[in-house]
Amino acid sequence: MNIKLSTCFIAVDDHDKALAFYRDILGLEVRNDVAFEGMRWVTVGSPAQPGVEIVLEPPLANPNASPADKQAMAELLAKGMLRGVIFSTDDVDATFEKIRSAGGEVLQEPIDQPYGVRDCAFRDPAGNMLRFNQPRTR
Repeated sequence: MNIKLSTCFIAVDDHDKALAFYRDILGLEVRNDVAFEGMRWVTVGSPAQPGVEIVLEPPLANPNASPADKQAMAELLAKGMLRGVIFSTDDVDATFEKIRSAGGEVLQEPIDQPYGVRDCAFRDPAGNMLRFNQPRTR
């Protein structure tokens, strides 16, 4: 049996701001951007990983969710409390500089971590933490 990741989800509160970040700053390609049952289905992905997509969706996309639940999720997103993703890169310092110079909100400058990577962190426009790491060579 062979299991591979195909899709993951990132909560966003504004698709256009999210696209400006993920497409224009990170360089991910837009795979889908369509209206669907009163919502917008947007997926992006790395050209280097054609089989993996990231869905940019509202914090609680369940149409059966109560207004109170939707509000609670929106508040958690605004606080940066929802999980983001970790990207790998072959040059974390260059990646950091590209995102920082484009106006990305820096959470952590590149540092060597004790668990074998050099990494940095940013917030996307919705408040999600995104980490970028590079394995350290020994």
